[in-house]
Amino acid sequence: MSLSFGDVSPSSTSSTVKDETMTTIAKGEFDVKLVPQPSEDKSEGSPMGRMTIDKVFRGDIDGTSKGEMLTAMSPAIKDSGVYVAVERVTGTLNGRKGTFALHHTGIMDRGKQNLSVTIVPDSGTGDLAGITGTMKIIIDGKKHFYELEYRIGDR
Repeated sequence: MSLSFGDVSPSSTSSTVKDETMTTIAKGEFDVKLVPQPSEDKSEGSPMGRMTIDKVFRGDIDGTSKGEMLTAMSPAIKDSGVYVAVERVTGTLNGRKGTFALHHTGIMDRGKQNLSVTIVPDSGTGDLAGITGTMKIIIDGKKHFYELEYRIGDR
């Protein structure tokens, strides 16, 4: 089972930093390892899957993440399916140390992709307490890039 959600344009690593309550853009690359896990659902219909996620981030995020993904695919149309995932990022973000969680929702409708990755509200710890924002994932060939638009502090 293979899912590929994200843009196909490359991105360079850089950041635009304003102040703590202004929006900041963090950019970089990441490696991802998806490991299929046994699925409890053995019934007919849309194939359902489960995977673990392990990522290593480089750039403005220097750290790792671990997560879980659930998928459902069309039994008839190759390029239609969905996934949801939750992952916890641990490391530093533009020099701030802590953790935060990300929530993914991906829909592929006959090849047309719609991906939303959001920082879980109030999930930040350490120097990342109060973080909010969204992440864009860009896939260029076999390379994965991220752009995290975030705020820390007052909403």
